[in-house]
Amino acid sequence: MSVRQRPPTRLPRRMALKTDAVGKEWAGDPFEVEAERIAKYADAVGEGNPVYHDAEAAKEAGFRDLVAPPMFAVVYQFPAMALAGVDPEVEMNIAQLVHGGQEFAWGEPVCAGDEISTTVTCKSIEERDGKGFYAFEAVSTNQDGAETVRGTWTNIVRGV
Repeated sequence: MSVRQRPPTRLPRRMALKTDAVGKEWAGDPFEVEAERIAKYADAVGEGNPVYHDAEAAKEAGFRDLVAPPMFAVVYQFPAMALAGVDPEVEMNIAQLVHGGQEFAWGEPVCAGDEISTTVTCKSIEERDGKGFYAFEAVSTNQDGAETVRGTWTNIVRGV
């Protein structure tokens, strides 16, 4: 009779994470919102609502001009997020990165002709179960200083 051995339990590897960047901010270049770009984005995501394609329909609906779909926020927030992602102080291994999640709270609608500024702040860097969890907050405002969206971006870096 043979004795069957149980396979060894594999414990997650601990990651040595650099946390110096917590609290650091990055400001992206101002983003000029163009009507053509709004319409192309709306087409790409299957948004057929006329407010995303026809300035007159948008104005009749109460917007200042052609309005951007809410998730267009990713288009103007991502460049500032990319600055954080490649910053050596963050030390995030992009090759091991997976998307952890996004949450958004929308404010003033974004319309054609707006100039959007985005600032990203590193909120936390933590190790959990052998993975690095990087949380960033991105706040975007228009040319009048009105907040258009506040996004929380979470990236997970798998241990190596």
